[in-house]
Amino acid sequence: MSTTQSERLRGLLEPLVSAQQLDLEEIEVSRAGRRGVLRVIVDSEEGVELDACAELSRAISQKLDETDAMGEGEYVLEVSSPGADRPLTEHRHYVRATGRLARFHLTGDGSGELVARILAVDEDGLDLEVPGVKGRKPTARRLAFDEIAKARVEIEFNRKDKKEEEA
Repeated sequence: MSTTQSERLRGLLEPLVSAQQLDLEEIEVSRAGRRGVLRVIVDSEEGVELDACAELSRAISQKLDETDAMGEGEYVLEVSSPGADRPLTEHRHYVRATGRLARFHLTGDGSGELVARILAVDEDGLDLEVPGVKGRKPTARRLAFDEIAKARVEIEFNRKDKKEEEA
């Protein structure tokens, strides 16, 4: 996908996504045989429900039909939320992951890899709780954003929901 097409699609779709109180996370154009595939990934503070994706898909489809942004050929439109294993790359991703366990790949000689729960996020970095090993108590750790090479939320099957913890 050319930068021009990417910028044009983003400019065309961002107002539609914002109107639904969603964040446009990613636009991806690829080929599947003779057809093009346009994937639009959206998210919000509360997550994204299937009905919101369906409504946004209809609005995007109508807008694309009015323009030639996808060219003359056939294409498939997919509107979805990011998967559970998507990388944390933006400040808002870390904020949304507060309370969740995450795996961090650290830059330089920062001890390689770290798995910890995100307790708080500010402009400079994260306050983490590193789980204790072999019966030891968890420890607190501060991690600056520039120490993070990659980060991804860990899937927890026995994680307590925030609502259960507050009750």
